[in-house]
Amino acid sequence: MPRARDLGIRIGQLPTGPTNSVLDVAGVGLGHTTVHRDEPGGRGVARTGVTCLLLAEDAYRRPVPAGGAVLNGAGECTGFLTAQEWGSAETPVYLTSTMQLGRVYDAACEIELERDAGVAGDVVIPIVGECDDSHLNDCRRMQVTHDDVRAAHATAYASRGASAPPGEGAVGAGTGMSCLGFKGGIGTASRVTAEGHTVAVLLLTNFGSRDQLRVDGVPVGRLLPPPPSAPAKPAGSCIGIVVTDAPVDASSCQRLARRVGLGLARAGSVATHGSGEIFLAFGTGLRLDRDQAPDRAALGGRALDPLFAAVVEAAEESVLNSMFGAPTTVGRDGNSSESLHSPEVLALLRGARA
Repeated sequence: MPRARDLGIRIGQLPTGPTNSVLDVAGVGLGHTTVHRDEPGGRGVARTGVTCLLLAEDAYRRPVPAGGAVLNGAGECTGFLTAQEWGSAETPVYLTSTMQLGRVYDAACEIELERDAGVAGDVVIPIVGECDDSHLNDCRRMQVTHDDVRAAHATAYASRGASAPPGEGAVGAGTGMSCLGFKGGIGTASRVTAEGHTVAVLLLTNFGSRDQLRVDGVPVGRLLPPPPSAPAKPAGSCIGIVVTDAPVDASSCQRLARRVGLGLARAGSVATHGSGEIFLAFGTGLRLDRDQAPDRAALGGRALDPLFAAVVEAAEESVLNSMFGAPTTVGRDGNSSESLHSPEVLALLRGARA
């Protein structure tokens, strides 16, 4: 499936990194395990999965600065409070569906215990965010296994330094998600500032209604004819992750995380009552020891403005990548989410640019 730029859609003014993804930040990895299963009789339909974002191989010993922001809080993200309180993160970030959060958390703890014996004498609180995929996925069954989480982690570890963008759309945690009346899921994009800092965003998109959709300012949702069948309910959530190689501290990470909401708004989000927009940001350019002492000076003040702009651009493009990268998906009870990549949408965009 194409990405937004493959279709001639250029969001913002800043250049992208080589893969236009979170993989452009050195040391960062991204892995997915997709659970797509149909059982006889129409029950046990699985359209779900788990995604793992590896921030740094040695994050437990040398935590990365972290900060978060909540636009609307009808969701869950374990480890969020600790990241806010301590201003640091020491585990990968895992994404999954709402009812699978506990299983993913358990498996993440096991992975950390196996990787570092020091965890047993100190404990660790993994970061696990969720969105509700029950429109397409049968959430009455615990679909994700510990092996699925391990596989996503292993893939993330192996993907560091990759020269091609990672999978997007209906993969991993994004398998059963819907966004702005179409199929959503995993999306990512990156930007490089004039100062040479890379800023990347990873989204799990599951929010909004069809009439709100905007593609690079074009009100596509309002211009399209009504869908042939009822789309997913206009609620859901979005977990947004920012990662940058700039030397930013916890306070600056919190400010970067807040800017994800501006990118979502450009694509059409209004953060409805039932939606959980939870954002986190991490900086790999300034590392901490176990006592939270930084290893170098941090950027601050107006020097953050280029990073803010990069977050907004990358977040908006990540929404579109999550949608153009996802095929039409049919799930439980025959519910479906259609792909944004359609002749009708492409014709509208061509007409708007003419």
